[in-house]
Amino acid sequence: MKALIIDDEAPARAEMRLLLSAHPEIEITGEAAGVPEALQAIALTPPDVLFLDINLRGASGFEVLDNLPLPPPQVVFCTAYDEHALRAFEVSALDYLLKPIHPGRLARTVGKLLANHERTTAAESGYPAAKGLTLESCVYVREGESCWLVPVSDIELIEAEGNSCRLFFQGRSPLVYRSLSSLEERLPRPHFLRANRSQIINRGFIESIQPWFSHSLKAVLRNGTGIEFSRRAAQVFRDQAAL
Repeated sequence: MKALIIDDEAPARAEMRLLLSAHPEIEITGEAAGVPEALQAIALTPPDVLFLDINLRGASGFEVLDNLPLPPPQVVFCTAYDEHALRAFEVSALDYLLKPIHPGRLARTVGKLLANHERTTAAESGYPAAKGLTLESCVYVREGESCWLVPVSDIELIEAEGNSCRLFFQGRSPLVYRSLSSLEERLPRPHFLRANRSQIINRGFIESIQPWFSHSLKAVLRNGTGIEFSRRAAQVFRDQAAL
């Protein structure tokens, strides 16, 4: 797996390099000290995982997430502060490591990274017939003893939940054991839009949309659910909706 280390302190980057040297499965392809440098490095050599600090020279590591290409890499936050943990998992970070990082704790994180990477690769390569869905297609969904044959056009929202996704349709919300990125590849565009790192919406269920913070947008679905767009997704939406 290709990794990018993003931290504004050189000693911290060096320490992470040293810790990761014990894991040959992780190939460090670059380092960055700030948001612009990080985005440039990501564009140059797309990584599979970011080891991301939250405080970056007066900026926030969350700004990196707002501008990631799609599908985005996995994210592991590495910080000295624990108050951002809830928000980190809300944006589907794989893990949250507190500095100083213990080698054993990092080893568990690397194990999760590799397992998730293998599952995503297997899902994307193991279901070729599911690719190229249209609004007229139906998908088979099962959770426990319940199962449904769901028209793609009825899917309102898909929301990442750990390494899985929750599918919202017809008042139901079963958990699907697929990554958000693998589902995104199968859905018809531009009908489905990646609104942010953790949510895909069906544009047909948008009731209203309004300007939001930092040149973004906020959509409200027919069921009243509010969806905040990342700045990148907001621009994609504007471009697609322009006359």
